[in-house]
Amino acid sequence: MRTTEEKHLKALHINGNDLTLEAVREVAVERRPVLLAPDARIAVDQARAVVDALVVSNQVSYAITTGVGKLSDVRIAGEQIRELQVNLLRSHAVGVGDPLPVAETRALMLLRANSLSKGHSGIRAVVIDTLCEMLNRGATPMVPAQGSVGASGDLAPLAHLGLVLIGEGECLDKDGRGNFISGADALRRAEIKPLTLEAKEAISLINGTQGMLAVGILALLAAETLVDSADVIGALVLAAVQGTDVAFDERIHQARPHRGQMQTAKNLRLLLQGSELRESHRDCGRVQDAYSLRCIPQVHGAVRDTLVHCRAVMEIEANSAVDNPLVFLTGDGGGDILSGGNFHGEPVAFALDFLGIALTALAGISERRIERLVNPSLNEGLPPFLAAGAGLNSGFMMPQVTAAALASENKVLAHPASVDSITTSGNKEDYVSMGMAAALKLQRIVTNTRNVLAIEAMAAAQALDFVTLKTGKRGQAAHAAIRSVCPTMDRDRVMYKDFARIAELIASGKIAESLR
Repeated sequence: MRTTEEKHLKALHINGNDLTLEAVREVAVERRPVLLAPDARIAVDQARAVVDALVVSNQVSYAITTGVGKLSDVRIAGEQIRELQVNLLRSHAVGVGDPLPVAETRALMLLRANSLSKGHSGIRAVVIDTLCEMLNRGATPMVPAQGSVGASGDLAPLAHLGLVLIGEGECLDKDGRGNFISGADALRRAEIKPLTLEAKEAISLINGTQGMLAVGILALLAAETLVDSADVIGALVLAAVQGTDVAFDERIHQARPHRGQMQTAKNLRLLLQGSELRESHRDCGRVQDAYSLRCIPQVHGAVRDTLVHCRAVMEIEANSAVDNPLVFLTGDGGGDILSGGNFHGEPVAFALDFLGIALTALAGISERRIERLVNPSLNEGLPPFLAAGAGLNSGFMMPQVTAAALASENKVLAHPASVDSITTSGNKEDYVSMGMAAALKLQRIVTNTRNVLAIEAMAAAQALDFVTLKTGKRGQAAHAAIRSVCPTMDRDRVMYKDFARIAELIASGKIAESLR
């Protein structure tokens, strides 16, 4: 068992200011311990003192001494303040549908704790400590994925999180396989004491964009692996159909210096280094290849640039105060409590939609390369549908159909959610972001895109088995990686398990390793 000292040495110390997306993954997936940083604890305590002083003086302040939303003109005082905290969590825990997976839920918990650690929310440090201990001891709330419009943040998902803090609601079991236990039992097993929330703490727990952000960050990290893998797989296809590498000449891309485009072109040059492709084109009459080959840098590169933009948005959001109202110290021992709209999810929603559009293009161009491999009119003399003994065997005829189905589904899912507002809360919340819808669509797009790339990878490996020209050493390493989980298809067989194994290979980063 890990000692307390070891735990502190390894722990991520959150302060609301410098959380990285990689650290989110470490906590969400690898279960790195989390603690509130000492300097952040001071800031949190100072902001809490401002809230306590306001309650003692019985001043009017939204969601502290009043109701919320359309009921903000209703005064709350005395013992009603504690009752309000419980009522807010119970009334807002209205999510439906399948629960978020364990990793996404843990990311949500970390992101909420980090935002509260910034010292603008006015909650007690014990609330953050309890969130950290839930992460550290594996008490993972059951958070239904649906029910947020991303307006006052992801109210419903975060309310389900908040319920467990007070010993209510439900938690996922240890393996996250769909069995639930009560929040009270989960805290008891983890030896965590349920909280009695004080003024402002419930609204601080549920106002925030951490639902959409948690899903979005893990999708972004997966997408970064996908685009690297797509470069590798695209190079394998180019080798298999004996395409030319002239289109990746550095001079072409310096003449249009988008960073992503230049990076992908560089990757392709690296992957094709030492390949026999160039020599094969010395007396070739082909001037240029189809766009799905020639324009890999332009398309994959644009996806890369989108990823960079979306990462920047998510890094800012992960270290932002997205509560309402917010507490700002004035330097004289007091502070101002200001109502605003930082909980609105539009910046994140736009990024999520943009990322979905980019990955749809990545899957789309991949599907077109699969078509070039299997279509006997386009595949430069490879066997029809990459089938050994075509006719008796159908080879990759149907995998291309599956890739087409997934690419087309992505096109539907890529319709932006963030342009589709709907009015809620008695017309108080009259323009919403729909960021959680964008995030959930993005999850599906990531999965679809990974599966399209898995099909392309299997087809590319099959095609390379038919050609005598060798690609470069890096391409050979990628081919070997695919072959480590998927043997050559010398006759028709059931392939769906092959696709699943290659998709796992892609997700693990093993194919992208050819670029390192």
